Amino acid sequence: MRKDITIAAEGRATRGKNEARRLRVSGRAPAIIYGTGKEPVAVAISPKEVNKILLSSTGHNSIFDVTVDGGAPEPVMIIDWSYEPVKGNLLHIDMQRIDLTKRIKVKIPVHVHGEPKGVKQQGGLLDVVTREVEVECLPDDIPADFSLDIATLEINQAIRASDLPMTNSMKLLMAPDSVIVHVVAPKIDADAAAAAAEPEVIKKGKKDDKAAAGAAPAKKK
Repeated sequence: MRKDITIAAEGRATRGKNEARRLRVSGRAPAIIYGTGKEPVAVAISPKEVNKILLSSTGHNSIFDVTVDGGAPEPVMIIDWSYEPVKGNLLHIDMQRIDLTKRIKVKIPVHVHGEPKGVKQQGGLLDVVTREVEVECLPDDIPADFSLDIATLEINQAIRASDLPMTNSMKLLMAPDSVIVHVVAPKIDADAAAAAAEPEVIKKGKKDDKAAAGAAPAKKK
């Protein structure tokens, strides 16, 4: 999804661990911009601005503009990033230039809402099988997510990939019959069922034992 955001970046003449460490101390993060047939460019960028995009509703599927050393803005997407495991600071960002006239492949998150009838009234279990759906579309047609109302789902009913709305230039890239979410009947534990039947067998056994014990003395003369 296209966002009306422009982030300023500064070109980097040097690379390496020492340079990256120096950038982080100064409050910036090392990044690379590549794609559309142009040479990759090493830059320094604000991690706070990048985090705002990553934590937005469209996350890494956001398309925004980057300017390098005050140059012309270029539309980009965040392709890869890494965090420092203890403090959670951004360590590095990879950004890809985007040609707005060409289709791209993206993974769209799936969000479900509502309590299924099959769970609330029929005692079934909700199973969300797929949390991301891969599609191909023009950059301006990337949706924020697929939001599914599952309130009417009953036991043994499912929403499949083919049920998702493919609008504008969107094209589904996964098997149409792939299950996104379904309601399943609870499994019956065979061992539990057998255990539930055992008391009847035991009671019968006890009655037979008592009868045999009562009859035993009669045999003695």
